[in-house]
Amino acid sequence: MIVAETTEEREKALAKIMPFQQGDFEGLYEAMEGRPVIIRYLDPPLHEFLPTKEEDIKEIADELGITVARLKNVIASLHEFNPMMGHRGCRLCVTYPEIAKMQTTAVINAAMAVTKRNKFKVEPRIMIPLVGEVKELKFVKDIVVETADQLIKESGMDMKYQVGTMIEIPRAALTADEIAKEAEFFSFGTNDLTQMTFGFSRDDAGKFLDSYYENKIYELDPFAHLDQKGVGKLVKMAVELGRKTRPDIHLGICGEHGGDPTSVEFCHNVGLNYVSCSPFRVPVARLAAAQAAIKNPRK
Repeated sequence: MIVAETTEEREKALAKIMPFQQGDFEGLYEAMEGRPVIIRYLDPPLHEFLPTKEEDIKEIADELGITVARLKNVIASLHEFNPMMGHRGCRLCVTYPEIAKMQTTAVINAAMAVTKRNKFKVEPRIMIPLVGEVKELKFVKDIVVETADQLIKESGMDMKYQVGTMIEIPRAALTADEIAKEAEFFSFGTNDLTQMTFGFSRDDAGKFLDSYYENKIYELDPFAHLDQKGVGKLVKMAVELGRKTRPDIHLGICGEHGGDPTSVEFCHNVGLNYVSCSPFRVPVARLAAAQAAIKNPRK
């Protein structure tokens, strides 16, 4: 799909990927037995899927039936100086709408298949990542809605679904009232929101953060404990703006902060509905959520 040169070639490759995606989603829905499942659409930069070693490049080129030179040209063309802020997330779907169409087909078909096989009803929740402008969310959402509605109509089933976004770019937090016009739920991606707000990479910051701790510039690692004064202010602002536009909007947090007790308490206090974290952190997160609810009961 990545080395395809035309839309037709990409669609042909995506058609081969689609059954694997659908199989994964069916497995998720089966395991969750009707509980809410959010599917985050393709997010990483495309270059992450390509080889870097010479022998691997040759092997992949041979498998694809293309020359090593052509594959190297593709790899070179995808090179980015700062890929985490580059061509990824919703930007992939704006550039290649067929990716969103394929993933929506897989999500909806999987939900219908599992609903037919079981007593529980699946209501898909689709998350569009890395949105910073409501127009790009609407662009991708329109593709999702058109594809999903057509599939549901053809099936004759009565299936509801939601489309939301991940708030991980400061601009999205600042314009959350506009984004909530299109998004039915927010999930705060505080890993990316932290690095974009502080202006340093979570992959490289370890080289200098120790000096900041030693000199008491930062008391804690902002990637382990949510920076409530800065990043937290953006989250709180987005919650208020989002609910102003859509009072019933569902709000959560996704990332390592979701398993940190002090961050969980902050999320409870600003009105989030849930936290999402790594599996091994779930017991700690549940305990922290319970303690926060007792300490500060919501009205």
